[in-house]
This record gives sequence, C-alpha cells and structure tokens, in this order.
Amino acid sequence: MRKTKVYPCIRVGDDAISPRVITCGDPARAEWISTKLEQSVCLAKNREFWTYLGTHRGEAVSIVSHGVGAGGAVTAFESLCRAGAKAIIRVGTCGGMQPEVKTHDIVVVTAACREDGVTDKMVYPSYPAVSDTEVVHALMAAASALDTPVHKGMILSQALFYPGLLDSKVQFYAKAGVLASENEVSGLLVTASLHGVKAGAIITADAPAFELVGVEGYQLDEAALKQAIEKQIDIALDAIVQVEV
Repeated sequence: MRKTKVYPCIRVGDDAISPRVITCGDPARAEWISTKLEQSVCLAKNREFWTYLGTHRGEAVSIVSHGVGAGGAVTAFESLCRAGAKAIIRVGTCGGMQPEVKTHDIVVVTAACREDGVTDKMVYPSYPAVSDTEVVHALMAAASALDTPVHKGMILSQALFYPGLLDSKVQFYAKAGVLASENEVSGLLVTASLHGVKAGAIITADAPAFELVGVEGYQLDEAALKQAIEKQIDIALDAIVQVEV
C-alpha cells in the first residue's frame, strides 16, 4: 500500500488536494470562502496555512490560505503543485497604482512584475510571471456573468509591505502602467508555470498603494471592502470550476 505523503507547512497529504484550488492570504478568508462550498470540511490548520475541501457546482475545490509574503506563500504553492493541483486561482487584496483603479475595484491579473524577493532565487529574472490564458478567460467570463466590472492587466508583486528607507519601485512601475501592487501573485505564477499548472489571480484594491499616498492614506471602509471581496470570491469560484484539469 502506498504511504500518503504529507507536505510541509500545509500539512495535508497528496490524496487530499483537489485538482482545482483557490488560495488566499488570510486564514479567516479561507474559512469564509469554505462556507460557500457544499460539503465543506477543514483538513488542516497549521500556522497561517488552513486547508478546506468541498464542492462548487458539482466540482471538488480546495481552499488554502498562505499568509502574507511570497516566502511562505511559495512554500504553499510548491506543495499544492506537488500534491496534484492542476489549476490555482489566488484571491486577495492590493493597492491601486493607477487613477482608474479605485478603492474596492477588482483586477484580473494577466501578468506580474517579479519584485517578490523569492522567485529570483528559483529561476532567472527573464522568466516571466504570466497568468494562464484559460484562467484569465474563465475569470473574465465569470465576472461578466455576475455583472461585475473588473480591470484586466499587469500588476506588481513586491516583497515590501510598508515602505522602508530605500525607494521602492512602485513609482517606476506606476509610470509603466502597472495597475496594482501586492505581495504574492508572481510567486504563484512562476511556481505554477514551472510545474505546468494553470494559474491566475483576481485581486481587490483596498486602498491606493502606500508609496503613492503615504501610510496615513490607508483608511479602510470595512463594509464596502467586504462586499467587493465577496464578489471577487464568487467570480473565482465560478471560474475555477470552468478550467479544464
């Protein structure tokens, strides 16, 4: 009898992860997403890595949280790919970097600039962080079906959360037309591509990027943000079950 392999950090076996996976940073958000599934069960809670399994529209879906920052997140993404994931969509929040990306707007990611601090240790910087075209199409189709307007384009994944003494590259990338900034998407896209796994992301702007308005400009409207995130989650769930695996 084959012994089940249990993967580091996520602490689940390769017989427990479904081919379709939704990931997010916040464990509480993973739990929230799991309540939208049918027959949902919690498989593991280890550090920031919480894993749930259920079904959506008759298809098995895993929900896995990965915490803040690409270092821990890539550990989860690598484990998921090794455990049998075939399609992964990240849902999360971001800082808007363009005037048209208003607070609570939703962005479907086509590619990510690799300033995450991790993937340059995995593969040369010339290797792109790009979303799978089928995943992007599924997200756009699901958003349209739910009558939810979204932006589509390139984002920045950077290692920084709070700005430090050194200048970050947000101003530069904003001038280059990059839509929004977050911390983990490029880690997902690179890891998934290296494993031949289809991946993409849909993110909601909770505020403008710190470097554009200052930390004091970060003022959340919790109710409006929750409403936007719920739309984002519904889009991701409807999209993931449409991706061929």
